[in-house]
Amino acid sequence: MADKDTGAGFTIGLIVGAAIGLAVGFLYAPRPEKEMRELLTEKAEGMKKKAAEVTKEVKETAGEAKKKAQAKMEEIKKQTK
Repeated sequence: MADKDTGAGFTIGLIVGAAIGLAVGFLYAPRPEKEMRELLTEKAEGMKKKAAEVTKEVKETAGEAKKKAQAKMEEIKKQTK
């Protein structure tokens, strides 16, 4: 049976890629050191919150998929009896 991709992997990859790109962009931007640290800290906190949201969504999706799989297994068991 083929697994269906829910897009969670793509979303996580997108967030990680954006974070890396953002960090590299900030490191090459001409700004004073203190301002740069504050900006990176602010962006890192934002990415941390976003990652927590995505993690929550992935857990919920996985929970729903687990429930559906269990229901399907029960249905198959009943049909084979």
